[in-house]
Amino acid sequence: MHRLLLSGMARGSVFRKNGRWAFRVDAGVNPETGKRRQMLRQGFKTQREAEKALAATQQAVEQNSVVAKSTMKVDAFFDEWLASQNGRLKESTLHSYEITAKRIRGGLGHVQLQALTPLQIERFYADLLEHGRADGTGLSPKTVRNTHTVLRKALSDAERLGLVQRNAAAAARGPAVERPEFTVWSSDELNQFFAQVESHRLYAAFVLLATTGMRRGEVLGVRWSDIDLDSGELAIVQTITSVDGRLTVTTPKTRGSRRVIYLDDTTVGVLRAHRKRQREEQLAAGPDWDNTNGLLFTDETGAAVRPEWFSKEFGRHVAEADVPRIRLHDVRHTYATLALKASVHPKIVSERLGHSTIAITLDLYSHVTPGVAREAAQTVAAKIFGP
Repeated sequence: MHRLLLSGMARGSVFRKNGRWAFRVDAGVNPETGKRRQMLRQGFKTQREAEKALAATQQAVEQNSVVAKSTMKVDAFFDEWLASQNGRLKESTLHSYEITAKRIRGGLGHVQLQALTPLQIERFYADLLEHGRADGTGLSPKTVRNTHTVLRKALSDAERLGLVQRNAAAAARGPAVERPEFTVWSSDELNQFFAQVESHRLYAAFVLLATTGMRRGEVLGVRWSDIDLDSGELAIVQTITSVDGRLTVTTPKTRGSRRVIYLDDTTVGVLRAHRKRQREEQLAAGPDWDNTNGLLFTDETGAAVRPEWFSKEFGRHVAEADVPRIRLHDVRHTYATLALKASVHPKIVSERLGHSTIAITLDLYSHVTPGVAREAAQTVAAKIFGP
């Protein structure tokens, strides 16, 4: 069934094709050939989506902004798009995009960019979920969701640049991702772990993680010039990451991640002891010592600590401490959970964690806030009615 749509614009129609909705529009006369042009777009899930896209195309025709026909394929587009991102993104982000682009090219690279449909994209996602790995097993929904994010961003740029009429990925659905579950320690379990690692040369790094909720790369990137032990203030201005096996120093994850946090007296004392230990290591290393970046945490010769090694070292001591197995990043979750349970205001917790908004904090730790709210109700009632 065809439904003719004019609305004072270029002639067009919406119809069903292969179980999906499509539209065809008269794009006027081609000035090079003198022949009339017909544009066909298909793969829409609903009639409303097709009509909406048709209306936008009709308007583009009237404004003489119809996208010129091109045979460029998705593979070639990503070559140009990735080159355009160089210098705009952090090295770690660009590396992640390159890995994702390789995955997209493997499934969609042969498709003409302008012919790409939402249905093709959703089939591509389904294929990744089923057997997207090299060994034939499926990728996680989170990985496929990240693939969707990169593809949608790339096609948004293609639409902005006039390479495609619309962003096909914006109309496609990425896989649903369930909220990840994480395990946290109680304060007793945290102290049990501290007792296990107290003699470790990087004991202070573990303490700093637990008492601030900082990210791994943020802790490893702190310099002595970023911290004032007398006032108990620490500025987070850089982070250390590993990109394709190379250590990279970069700015924090987001604007909110660049922050100043205050340290408790116990953590300051631990850091003072660590500074003394580091000076002793410098004397022992002699001319082999090279801490040109002035980092708080280094190996025995002053070099930066590799993030992956730090995580493995943490896991090794967790096993020896006879506490529940958690990831290094779960120490950050432990801090947030303990802080919220101690009735620290969520905004303060959010700022210390470096979240861009308090909503992220409340959403991530929604399992904690009901208990806090219950305690708050009792506390306020006690103030009103007395003991």
